[in-house]
Amino acid sequence: MPAEESPAARGRDRSRATAAISRALRPPLPATAGAPLPDGLALRVRSAPGSRRPPAVRSRSTGGPRTPRGGGVRRLYEQARRAWDRPLTAYYLILGAGLLITVLGLVMVYSASMIKALELDKPGTYFFRKQFLAAVIGAGLMAIAARMPVKLHRAMSYPLLMGAVFLMVLVQVPGIGMSVNGNRNWLYLGGPFQLQPSEFGKLALVLWGADLLARKQDKRLLNQWKHMLVPLVPVAFMLLGLIMLGGDMGTAIILTAILFGLLWLAGAPTRLFAGVLATAGLIGFVLIKTSPNRMARLDCMGASEPGPGGSCWQAVHGIYALASGGWFGSGLGASVEKWGQLPEPHTDFIFAITGEELGLAGTLSVLALFAALGYAGIRVAGRTEDPFVRYAAGGVTTWITAQAVINIGAVLGLLPIAGVPLPLFSYGGSALLPTMFAVGLLIAFAREDPAAKAALAMRRPGVRWKTMRRRIKKRSSGER
Repeated sequence: MPAEESPAARGRDRSRATAAISRALRPPLPATAGAPLPDGLALRVRSAPGSRRPPAVRSRSTGGPRTPRGGGVRRLYEQARRAWDRPLTAYYLILGAGLLITVLGLVMVYSASMIKALELDKPGTYFFRKQFLAAVIGAGLMAIAARMPVKLHRAMSYPLLMGAVFLMVLVQVPGIGMSVNGNRNWLYLGGPFQLQPSEFGKLALVLWGADLLARKQDKRLLNQWKHMLVPLVPVAFMLLGLIMLGGDMGTAIILTAILFGLLWLAGAPTRLFAGVLATAGLIGFVLIKTSPNRMARLDCMGASEPGPGGSCWQAVHGIYALASGGWFGSGLGASVEKWGQLPEPHTDFIFAITGEELGLAGTLSVLALFAALGYAGIRVAGRTEDPFVRYAAGGVTTWITAQAVINIGAVLGLLPIAGVPLPLFSYGGSALLPTMFAVGLLIAFAREDPAAKAALAMRRPGVRWKTMRRRIKKRSSGER
């Protein structure tokens, strides 16, 4: 019988066998350090506890290892940045923000004007129905403007300017023009309808000024100060004079902002820009100083008390409305200030009623929508190669942004009350119609971008079907 092996010998034999098996299963090392292993040779070897390595992250393009990105916040940032840089971002921002502001404005006009309508012995929906009709007509104008080619926009600039000037002259004719709240800037159209031609003067100045500067840029004349100022500044001052004859200082400020925006986009030198700004500021100072009503409005900036005789009543009660709203407001329709305390709750001070009923969340939402609309307009103006599109988009963006800042600043007590409505939001068909047409201009300009045009073409059902058919034809006959 063979001699029985000792336990120590059996243990040594088992260790040698285990080592031999491990060497046989281990893949051979490549000749060059760092060279990739052949396919099928890499085996998973269970390592000792506590020595596990994180799985290697491979690149999608090369298949090699890459550095993993940092955290979920970084991934979310990258996804948001890619979505923000898509060709149709400006198009959807303008369309979405414009429609949301208009719809929210209709809701707030109904809520803010109900008591005012009952005071005038009108139905509670009186102002809302008029605003809704204007919004429907404005939506049609916006759709038409969004589908019109750029050449047609340029062609209508001169007729629109002449029509606006003609109507603004008619306002000053006795028996035709009428005064509202001390400003003679209205035409009576019959029934409950009135028209304010100065609102259409803003649109006319934007289109005509953009066409003028674009033609001069094509001829390389904008490097001469005479061609940059003439006839743009004289025509703008003529419109300002017609507006100031009626005493409408707020609309004159918006028109001046549009003029400065066009000069800035045209690359006006600093000295020239400062000279025009100083001239306009001096004229504005004289107009304010010579009017007790305007001086009283200037004195009400930051007021916390109504003052003697209630001179700052409107400004103070606007602050009261915002302060009583809190974080989420008192509820839609539950405003207290609209019950005769706050004058003009559905026009100039509708933002205060929004703050009272919807709170800080509602006012910040409105500000975010205007910020999105302004950003999209700047993006359209900055990415186009067409000078007319750049000037027109910049002019419209300046118009809407400046008017929103002046209105909201007056409600917050940071600026004097200028009597301008909140664009697309306040009650007033004369202000809503040209503003919605201007938003349609921005949509048309956003669609004219080559990348956006290609992306919109791919979204058509016919193009998608043809693309799918081409892809199916490219497959081999054996595929299903």
